[in-house]
Amino acid sequence: MTRSAVFLDRDGVLNQEVGYIHNVEDLNLIPGVAHAVKRLNQAGIFCCLVSNQSGPARGYYPASHVEALHDRLCHLLQTEAVAHLDALYYCPYLSGPEGGTQPEYTRWSTWRKPNTGMLVAAAWDHDLHLGHSFMVGDKATDVDMAHNAGCTGILVQTGFGDRVLSGDYQHHTRPDFIAADLPTATDWILQRVAQF
Repeated sequence: MTRSAVFLDRDGVLNQEVGYIHNVEDLNLIPGVAHAVKRLNQAGIFCCLVSNQSGPARGYYPASHVEALHDRLCHLLQTEAVAHLDALYYCPYLSGPEGGTQPEYTRWSTWRKPNTGMLVAAAWDHDLHLGHSFMVGDKATDVDMAHNAGCTGILVQTGFGDRVLSGDYQHHTRPDFIAADLPTATDWILQRVAQF
C-alpha cells in the first residue's frame, strides 16, 4: 500500500539558511524543527529530504562534503528529539548556463527543482503516493516542484520564505498553505493527512 510522505527542503526549512556551508559545524537546526520531524515520525509519515545542492557543480566542495553535512543534520535531529529522516535525496547537478563548472556535475538534470525527479525517485523507491504527500520549502521552486508532481505545496517563512512573500506572492503557482515555520506546517499536515 502506498504511503503519504512529507518532503522537506534542507536549507531554510530544517537548518538555518547561511548560504553555501563550507564548514560542517556551521549547519545548525532551526528551533523547533527536530520536534516537528519527530511528530511526523510518530504519525507514521515518511519523511524525506529533497534538496538542490549545486556546490559540487560550482566547484565549491566535493559531493562527499554534502554527505557530511547530511550526516550532521541527521545527528542533530537524533540528538535533539530522537527524530529521523527516512530518506535523503539531493541534486548536485547544475547546467553550464546556470553556473556549473565541474564536468562531473555540470549538466541539466530532472532532479533539479522545480523538476520532479527527486520526488519521482523517492516515490518509486519507497512506494509513496505523491497525490497524498506534501512538500515543505522556502522557495517558489519548492512549491512549483510540489505542484508539478501532484503534491501539496507548503511555503515556510523561514529561510528565503519571507522574501518570496514580500508584497504578494510573485510567482505563477501559489502555495497551498503558508506557514511561519516547520512546526506550524506540521500542525497543518497532521490535520490533513488523516483525511486521505
